[in-house]
Amino acid sequence: MRIAVLDDYTGSAKGAADWSGLGDAVIERVDPSLMPDGAARAAALQPYDVLVAMRERTPFPAELLAELGNLRLLVTTGMRNNAIDMEAARKGGIDVCGTQMPPYAAFEHTWALILALAKQVPAEALAMRSGQWQQHTGVGLQGKTLGVLGLGRLGGKVADVARAFDMKVIAWSPNLTDERAAARGATRVDRETLFREADILTVHMVLSDRTRGLIGAPELSLMKPSAYLVNTSRGPLVDEAALTDALRSGRIAGAGLDVFDVEPLPADHPLRGLENTVLTGHTGYVIREMYELTYGQAVENILAWKAGAPLRLLN
Repeated sequence: MRIAVLDDYTGSAKGAADWSGLGDAVIERVDPSLMPDGAARAAALQPYDVLVAMRERTPFPAELLAELGNLRLLVTTGMRNNAIDMEAARKGGIDVCGTQMPPYAAFEHTWALILALAKQVPAEALAMRSGQWQQHTGVGLQGKTLGVLGLGRLGGKVADVARAFDMKVIAWSPNLTDERAAARGATRVDRETLFREADILTVHMVLSDRTRGLIGAPELSLMKPSAYLVNTSRGPLVDEAALTDALRSGRIAGAGLDVFDVEPLPADHPLRGLENTVLTGHTGYVIREMYELTYGQAVENILAWKAGAPLRLLN
């Protein structure tokens, strides 16, 4: 049996789990992001019986799945992966199994970006390394307004932390009620008010056809010039070109971004050259505990599948 572990950028899979139970299986590390051409990607993945995918880093549309004649099991980290055509996989006789993921990593990363922006941490760290001292002025969070776009499981935890900073929390999402907002110490407002009043706006929505481009030029134009935007959810929720323009022109003060339209973010992308950004490479969920849990369960999934009783079957 040949197994490919995909998009393991940090080379963590091997040490994060015990793969020895798979016996004489050939386990190889493959990075499909280096093969943007569909035919090249299909050719590289075609020999494998099992693929272990890291979230949505590699999409599996029906066209690609049809080319993978040897594939019988596709394991994805996480229990949801919108980049896999589940119906096409089922029709092709491919089982898709998921894994659990630590629920806290992404909201922790949201606060890492908020604090990095407010306290100018990256810029000050660079200044210190170059021999300078106290080059930037941060802002306090006490009394500021945190706007939460999507007060669900993760957005709610972000709101919980805001209370420790004595921040006012306002929130909007399509089905949010006054009662659910109040339960997280937030006030439900309409969408326009959310953008107008937030000193820091953090995004926690699921990407879908309905939410794609949810934040565009009209929404950004409502924000305060002193406001920050933070996105740890999915890049396409925000119109990337409109955001780049708003940051370049000073229409908003800055942005903390962990997700992008194209990942990995191209080396020459204009966002990389803007000093009023804090950028991380979709590392909001990339923690040691995540690798240990997900790759450990990936091995469990493969062993269960070999035994004819797939675990955590998604399709």
